Amino acid sequence: MTADTFREIEQFLYREARLLDERRFAEWLELLAEDIHYWMPVRANRYAANSKSIEHAPGYPGNDDDIAGPGELAFFDETKESLVQRVERLKTGMAWAEDPPSRTRHVISNIELADTATKDLREVFSNFIVYKNRGETEQEFYVGRREDTLRKEGGCWKISRRKIVLDQNVLISPNLSILF
Repeated sequence: MTADTFREIEQFLYREARLLDERRFAEWLELLAEDIHYWMPVRANRYAANSKSIEHAPGYPGNDDDIAGPGELAFFDETKESLVQRVERLKTGMAWAEDPPSRTRHVISNIELADTATKDLREVFSNFIVYKNRGETEQEFYVGRREDTLRKEGGCWKISRRKIVLDQNVLISPNLSILF
């Protein structure tokens, strides 16, 4: 991987954040591959198998992974088609959770690229903070990490997979209507 590739992907992620913050959702959709899997699994508070905090029941296998796996519970488990429907719904005036619209600020950091076998496919890891403000006093912070697979199609990077992992496991927000 070259410094130019890293910079190109970094700028891609920053542009994506700006499009979301400016509510330019149609342009944001263009950054997504047709086969995208956009996924936000839930988290659980699970005691580790070696935890001394509790006594485990006999035969308890333990589970050190607190993030739901594929096919388990998720806040989002979407395709390009469902994301397009979400964006189209915002235009109808019937998306009550976004009327008035939320103001967001996506802060992306700690961008890391993993080496892959092909130059046209990149595994990208990043951290994020998303601030959301709506109405007079409603505000939330979402903090976590993203695991993206970017694929170059026609000379442009596209997001073909996004796994969004929130640090919090209980959301106190009245809705989860924004995009990450």
